[in-house]
Amino acid sequence: MTEPGSVAWPPAPIGTERLVLREPEARDRAAFIELLASSEVHVYLGGPRSRDVLEREMPEIPQQRPGLFVIDLDGTMIGMVELKRHRAEGAGHVRQGVGEAELGYLFLPGAWGHGYGTEACAAALGWFADVRPGEPVVLYTQTANDRSMRLAAKLGFTEVERFEAYGAEQWFGVWSLAAPSG
Repeated sequence: MTEPGSVAWPPAPIGTERLVLREPEARDRAAFIELLASSEVHVYLGGPRSRDVLEREMPEIPQQRPGLFVIDLDGTMIGMVELKRHRAEGAGHVRQGVGEAELGYLFLPGAWGHGYGTEACAAALGWFADVRPGEPVVLYTQTANDRSMRLAAKLGFTEVERFEAYGAEQWFGVWSLAAPSG
């Protein structure tokens, strides 16, 4: 988020046609561990974390922080979506000296290929546009991550630049309701 405390948190759960975006709860702990320990999920993210370490270190109520939503399908966590302060160092910045939110998302492999990513991320972006009107949202992904590249396009992110980092080509894009069309 752009400034801690500048947006009331947590918001009321956000419902979509099939999903609910909500604050993490104790019942989500096992799904968070699975998500963070999955080698499939972390192919383009530097590899999974150790399940043993996660079991020891994961708090009873995982990762409660502004901008983090659990993606809930029929009462079960299938992933997470997050809007957090964009890192200012390194490649990619839309407006120098201005905070930007960065969109991040992870889904359990069983949830892939059903359109949940588009649905959940669009809902999170809609919420963000309401609470921070006109503020751009940025997204990084490896160009080799076909699923993430397709999701960025579906959500309306516009490419700003490509660059090399972490031994791979990275894609940096921006989304804003205030962006001129054309």
